[in-house]
Amino acid sequence: MVLENLGLAFAAVFEIKTVLLIFAGTFAGIVAGAIPGFTIAMAVILTLPFTFGMTPLQGSATMMGVFVGGYSGGLISGTLLGIPGTPSSVATTFDGFPMARQGKPGLALGVGIWSSFFGGLIGAVLLVLFAPPIALFGLKFGPWEFFALIAFALTIIASLASESMLKGGIAGLMGLLIATIGDDDITAISRFDFGIDAIKQGFGFLPVLIGLFAFAQLMSDIEGGEKAQASLMDVDAESVSVEHGRAVRIILSQPINLIRSACIGVFVGALPAAGGSVSNILSYDQAKKASRHPEKFGTGIPDGIIASEAANNGTAGGALITMIALGIPGDISVAVMLGALLIHNVIPSPTFINDEPVLVYGIFVAFFLAHFVMIGLQAVGMRVFLKVAHLPKYILASSVLFFCATGVFALHNITFDIWTLFWFGALGYLMKKFGFPLAPMILGVILGDLAEVNLNRAYMSDPDPLLFFTRPISLFFVILALMSLVFPFWQRARHQPWTALFLPVSAVVVSIPFWISPGVLKLVGLAFAVVGAFLIFKQLRNGAPARE
Repeated sequence: MVLENLGLAFAAVFEIKTVLLIFAGTFAGIVAGAIPGFTIAMAVILTLPFTFGMTPLQGSATMMGVFVGGYSGGLISGTLLGIPGTPSSVATTFDGFPMARQGKPGLALGVGIWSSFFGGLIGAVLLVLFAPPIALFGLKFGPWEFFALIAFALTIIASLASESMLKGGIAGLMGLLIATIGDDDITAISRFDFGIDAIKQGFGFLPVLIGLFAFAQLMSDIEGGEKAQASLMDVDAESVSVEHGRAVRIILSQPINLIRSACIGVFVGALPAAGGSVSNILSYDQAKKASRHPEKFGTGIPDGIIASEAANNGTAGGALITMIALGIPGDISVAVMLGALLIHNVIPSPTFINDEPVLVYGIFVAFFLAHFVMIGLQAVGMRVFLKVAHLPKYILASSVLFFCATGVFALHNITFDIWTLFWFGALGYLMKKFGFPLAPMILGVILGDLAEVNLNRAYMSDPDPLLFFTRPISLFFVILALMSLVFPFWQRARHQPWTALFLPVSAVVVSIPFWISPGVLKLVGLAFAVVGAFLIFKQLRNGAPARE
């Protein structure tokens, strides 16, 4: 059955039209990624209106191209200008830009491009291997487990989105509040509509997302006359030539760095809202710690570029795992893809692979193919991508806003959605000015409906609140949520003696859900408990010394 579905998916993806759409999406993603400030999420948002007339597979394949191209395109401006095109390429600038300044821009670009390619392929393999078993695991989820999982996701958003956990929490709660506006999905009771008929339908998350993310960012980019008329990049496109052969040899000489970085990317991508902006920094840090010459990091060595780029493209595979298997978006870009599928009445969930096997395997195949398209386009089109970035900001901003408004209107053919985009764009602009992160609010809007529906279902099935703590999977996510809330405080107080006990105690507490689980899972709980107890005993015997 799997081979049959895979064969049908290959036949569907390798149709001429679908392949051309993947080429077009990958090209657009690379261009968007190469433009500083023009993020992958914005590129996926712009692609959305063009997918309305497509089949679900064609629309998903196009977005796969944008997704993969955007993750690799961010290295171009980061390497040549020291300005990362996307947040997922921040760590690439640490060594890519110094290498380019040393007269080796072609080698720096080559290492980055091929690291993205190999990291993406590793992420794609893990996507194919892990999405089906995670979906089977997801079939065990009831409303209690889904609510606990979403609560855990929201705590990650608040703690990772900003240096200020308070501002991150406020933004997330604002998103949850917005999700409650309109008719309740279960009881159909109107809430917070103030008697206005247009608001009774609630705010669609795509207009809100586009307003908060794209509109607010573009307004920031064109503040002031000089800033609006300036071009995004000032690099001679004709002088750049990528060294592919030498770059591949360097990457293959560091297999541990490559595989470790890609796996970090997949793991971080699977965490809701973390994404490439976290994975590339984390992977770079781990590569530096594991290196025999950490002092050379930041001076222009390939090791740092490999770590960052392999991780951010691996993140794409991890983000798709949770979307396909559980219907939970791994990051904002995948949230837009989720919205595109919902528009086509395709609802990702634990039964998604069984209900739509050809579509799911088609997404897998398109994700693989997009990486080969990406490497081909990067090889021959580098000069074209650089020329696009010479356009003044006001031309790019006005064009993008036009497509955003058109796409939002096309969703439901009502002007209220355009006003929604404008209102939330203004709100997002003010939030950026006052240092509030947008990611918690956006994910709060998306996850709010899921949280509310599953909480209602849980209490309608059984009003006993203890079920959230007596069901093993639900308890597991509740414990992870509590750990996630404590984690930022632990990070800031690592010099205090008590922090040495945080990880050991966490290991013991995490063992509890496994103890109340059936079968061999009790052995997993025993292992966690033994390790945690041993580390606690060791720390107490040593007096839990303060950390430097």
